[in-house]
Amino acid sequence: GGTARDRAQKEFRAPPIRPHARRGSDRERRRGSSGQIVRGGACYLRGESIDRGETNRARRDLALAAAVFRLSVRPSPPRDPRFVLGADGARRRRRRRRRRRKTALAASSRGGAARRTAVAVVMQSMAELESLCNVLYNSHNPAERAHAENTLRPFSTNVDYIAQCRAILDAATSPYAQLFATSSLTKLLTDHDSLSQQLRIDMRAYVINFLATKGTALEGFVVTAQIQLLSRVVKTGWLEADEAQRDVAAEVMKFLEQNNATHYHIGLKIFNQLVSEMNQQTPGTSLIAQRKIAVSFRHTALLNIFQISLRALQSLQNDPGSEARLKESACALTLTCLSYDFVGTSLDESTEDIGTIQVPSSWRGIIEEPATMALLFDAYKASSPPVSNAALECLVRLASVRRSLFASEAERNGYLRRLIAGTSEVLRLNQGLGEHDNYHEFCRLLSRLKTNYQLSELVAVDGYQTWIQHVAEFTLTSLQSWQWASSSVYYLLTLWSRLISSVPYLKGEAPSMLDAYVPRITETFITSRIDSVTAVASGTAEEDPLDNEESLQDQLESLPHLCRFRYETTVQFLTTLIDPTIAEFNMAANMPAGSDPSALSVVEGRLTWLVYIVGAVVRGRLSCSSSEPQESLDGDLAFRVFQLIQVMDQGFHATRYGAESRQRLDLAVLNFFGNFRKVYVGEQAMHSSKVYVQLSERMGLHDHLMVMNLTVTKITQNLKCFAQVDKVVEAS
Repeated sequence: GGTARDRAQKEFRAPPIRPHARRGSDRERRRGSSGQIVRGGACYLRGESIDRGETNRARRDLALAAAVFRLSVRPSPPRDPRFVLGADGARRRRRRRRRRRKTALAASSRGGAARRTAVAVVMQSMAELESLCNVLYNSHNPAERAHAENTLRPFSTNVDYIAQCRAILDAATSPYAQLFATSSLTKLLTDHDSLSQQLRIDMRAYVINFLATKGTALEGFVVTAQIQLLSRVVKTGWLEADEAQRDVAAEVMKFLEQNNATHYHIGLKIFNQLVSEMNQQTPGTSLIAQRKIAVSFRHTALLNIFQISLRALQSLQNDPGSEARLKESACALTLTCLSYDFVGTSLDESTEDIGTIQVPSSWRGIIEEPATMALLFDAYKASSPPVSNAALECLVRLASVRRSLFASEAERNGYLRRLIAGTSEVLRLNQGLGEHDNYHEFCRLLSRLKTNYQLSELVAVDGYQTWIQHVAEFTLTSLQSWQWASSSVYYLLTLWSRLISSVPYLKGEAPSMLDAYVPRITETFITSRIDSVTAVASGTAEEDPLDNEESLQDQLESLPHLCRFRYETTVQFLTTLIDPTIAEFNMAANMPAGSDPSALSVVEGRLTWLVYIVGAVVRGRLSCSSSEPQESLDGDLAFRVFQLIQVMDQGFHATRYGAESRQRLDLAVLNFFGNFRKVYVGEQAMHSSKVYVQLSERMGLHDHLMVMNLTVTKITQNLKCFAQVDKVVEAS
């Protein structure tokens, strides 16, 4: 032994210890049968690295022992041919192991200083940690925020700091430190799905106890963060085998049983956030896993929470001294339950068209119960926004419940009768409609009635005639108040458009009463839009309806059905407006240069609305049942627009290309070209229809090719004269 040791000491010299030294290459590898590997002075035992804090003596002793063993003991052959040094597979495996060890050491080196700083902050100075949290959330200095974020990062990235986060919550007095600790726990829980089941159970119990004992003294944003953490804990453990997280509703109910408004409010917020959390995909969760959780929650807990929300709302309604925030939370919880994605359709939340609510059959009893709808109507009548409009949103969803939910046709008709009676009562008394939020949601509610029910069903309901009269008067008032109800008119026009579309399928002797109201509504819409031009020019209107392109197109989308319901009457009304306006526009072409264009701007604004309306009516030929007389009336209207085009670039009008009103008129003309082309130009268009009879007799436009020549000429003129106006060039 002594001889071998002497030879080893002479042959092997351990290199100096360098904290970031590069590991040795394959040539520096020394292996013994015990599995020790010596590389460049660092020793590894079967993949487990010795900490850099080990002393130089320990490393030298281990290296020396390996060298002695190599010289004195003959290595045994490998047990498996796959582990022979020269085998490609073994070499690749060794390289992968080296890369993993190198990555681990590098990460440990980078995060070591930050972790040591975080530990020192927690253990030595809570005041310093609270100061860092305050800087993190409130500082306007980017460098200070970056320093605080880097110092505190380990708390939200390393699961070893879960205990420290709980310690911060227990000891901190700063709400920002509490927010930081809560957010860190939420992030750790979201990013590390390998946390033990018992840890999740303990964390849920801790959060519930924290809210119960300290909730009354916490800031609102800390309460919200704690509730989000609780919901995330429950969701991540919802599908675990022992179903330990599924009794959370019973624990949250204890908040509602306390004789304390703050605890009651926290309980409602927990239920609300829990339903929302189950209904949306968590970062890092697959869509399949999300649907499993959502479906399981729908089957086991959602109905119970919906019933809790209704009981809470009923209790608060009966208590005159209840706080408004509690009613708001109860209504919001009811709305969240009704907005649940029951079948995984993932509706686009950017639109307000909610479609049909696919409520499970287990909900039939509570939905059919008359007290449910009556409670929401009562909540609307007895409150103001945001409680009242939330109640209306709930009613919108109840009106959208699938037809197949009801046990019989009698139940469905009774349900519709209650909706008709409730909305008719609101219209009769004009309850709450002076609030814009209520007004908008009520228009949506009226629109949903026709979306989910047939006209024949509406007509058969007792009280339909009174209801349709109230709706017509409400619509006329809304159209005349265009400055206040501009965003809500779309739903009213949609309602009347769908009612008209169902007239051909109406059977029975019950009158629909549409003949008495639709022409008045159509004429009121047209005149109110033309009058808006004068109001904008005089400065009495804050906004110009023509500036909102999206709202304009939404309203024009429903207009064709209204105009074509009694088309001949509508065309006569339009011509009485178009002809004098075009004549006034023609006379303006002879105005001398330098004349005051203010009166002409008003004329151009009126023509803009009329051209948009004519274009929409012509496009309606595609979706409305029509006949040859209606095609002839289309030609009557189209002739007037083509007549206008011929004088738009003559005389004084040629100096108006920079005016906003003139640019809008040209955009309206281009819109008309597009609509006319879709209906009467092209291979499948009806170029032999009666439209060209009118155009040929009055203007010499014998077919669609001549119309296209006129269109291309106008487009070319636009590209010449509006070269600096991007919106006209793009439309052209």
